[in-house]
Amino acid sequence: MTLFAVLLGLASALFFAFSSALEQHAAKQEKPTRAGDPRLLIRLLHRPLWLFGGIPDAIGTGLQAVALRFGPLALVEPLLMSGLFMAIPLEAALEKRRPHAKDLILAGVAIIGLAAFLIAANPRAGVEQPSTLAWLGVGVVGGGLIAICLLGAWRARDAHRGTLLGIATGLLYAVAAALLKTISEDLTRHPWTLLANWHLYALIVVGAAALVLNQNAYQSGPIAAPLTAITLLDPFGGVMIGVFAFHETLSTDGPRLVIEIVAVILMIVGISLASTTRSK
Repeated sequence: MTLFAVLLGLASALFFAFSSALEQHAAKQEKPTRAGDPRLLIRLLHRPLWLFGGIPDAIGTGLQAVALRFGPLALVEPLLMSGLFMAIPLEAALEKRRPHAKDLILAGVAIIGLAAFLIAANPRAGVEQPSTLAWLGVGVVGGGLIAICLLGAWRARDAHRGTLLGIATGLLYAVAAALLKTISEDLTRHPWTLLANWHLYALIVVGAAALVLNQNAYQSGPIAAPLTAITLLDPFGGVMIGVFAFHETLSTDGPRLVIEIVAVILMIVGISLASTTRSK
């Protein structure tokens, strides 16, 4: 079963990479827009290539769900990160050029850092429903970090802009995952109660904002810049929300803490390198 989960995880990563490369290629054909401008998404809805990118995304999601059925999260999630390696040469092929070695190196540094952190931290479940105060904390801290990224993106150019928008997008995806977690039980057992649950409406708003920023990020420089940030901040942000809102616990005993600190440094280095990538 573990081998089956590995194969499904790698297949899922390939489909996600294909989807990202197609969406990024389509987004770069559009006129650059201000960060957060929803008109970009409206224009992309008229591009067949961008719409076609949703097909491998849906297939990848389905394969991911099956992989998680047969393998542990700590195994499947690092495998999904390999999609970053796949997206870089796919983007280069669409642009009819060779992939930059630097992009592949920074992807490797970032993925090793995140995988090491997830394995060493070994997050364990906490409460099912965070308190209102905890959600307010997530909103204030997350909103503040996203606002800082957007302010920086309005002044930045090319890969620097893509990296900042990628960080904001990854944080939004992490918040969306946390919101989805809170409604998952009602979604499967009592779906009719969702209309009275504020988490559902917050998820719609956050998900829509993440989608818009994701496409804005794809317009800025090579795919390695935004996708590295998204790949790192989505799961890492999710872990942080899990700790502070869901009261999940991390393993920090003995050498695990050292590994986690080194892993965070590697992730920071990976994101920093991503912000210096070039398009040609």
